[in-house]
Amino acid sequence: MKRFSGIAVIAALSLIALSSCSGGSGSASSSSSEASSTAPTASATPVELKVFAAASLNKAFPEMADTLLKESDPNIKVTFNFQGSSTLVDQMKEGAPADVFASADQKNMTKASDAKLVDMPKPFASNVLTLIVPKGNPGKITGLDASLDGKKLVVCAQGVPCGNATKQLAEKLGVTLNPVSEEQKVTDVRAKVESGEADAGLVYATDAKAAGDKVETIEVARANEVVNSYPIALTVSTKNKEAAQKFIDAVLSDKGQAVLKKYGFSGPIASDQG
Repeated sequence: MKRFSGIAVIAALSLIALSSCSGGSGSASSSSSEASSTAPTASATPVELKVFAAASLNKAFPEMADTLLKESDPNIKVTFNFQGSSTLVDQMKEGAPADVFASADQKNMTKASDAKLVDMPKPFASNVLTLIVPKGNPGKITGLDASLDGKKLVVCAQGVPCGNATKQLAEKLGVTLNPVSEEQKVTDVRAKVESGEADAGLVYATDAKAAGDKVETIEVARANEVVNSYPIALTVSTKNKEAAQKFIDAVLSDKGQAVLKKYGFSGPIASDQG
């Protein structure tokens, strides 16, 4: 009888042990499954985005990339190429890799579209010209008038958006300009005035604002009749379409528009006027 009781006790203990092992295994499996379902997904592979943009955007766009884009996707790193829009189109035609193109006028975006370099451009900002002179206005410039006679005027070259706008504005005013230099980037015009190398320069209102107290601004009659529309688009060759679209979405967003306004840009318009 005692022997039977001992065997029964051993059998009972074995069953308990087996039950415990089975329960523990089930619990571990359940915990593992739960952990797997709640664990965060692995970080996406970092993406390097190449944005070709008009020189006048060299302050606004980096700010958007450092703030708005990082909020939506911190894995996107943006590399900018700021040049005159016509130069950027030429570079893309020659095969330079770009994911996004932002032009300072519709004319150069149309060139890019006709060359099948971009897809579905959208306007995101606009800009107008103004005249700047070095601080103190040593040349005593009063406008696009006789005060420029014998003075060093610098403008953008034709083909460059600010150069095309300069030509249109001069025609509207019926004046002939005699610049000593024609630049491929509006920022180069601004730099020559800031340094005192030029007595006056025709730049965008945004460049006048960016120069701060290094220059003085002289409003030009009818400048508001020559408005450059700034369009932005994905490039056809981009291999980072999702990331590129995120950048464009940031530019078009209310926060992006606020950044542009801070740097002196006006809201988007459908096409160039004047």
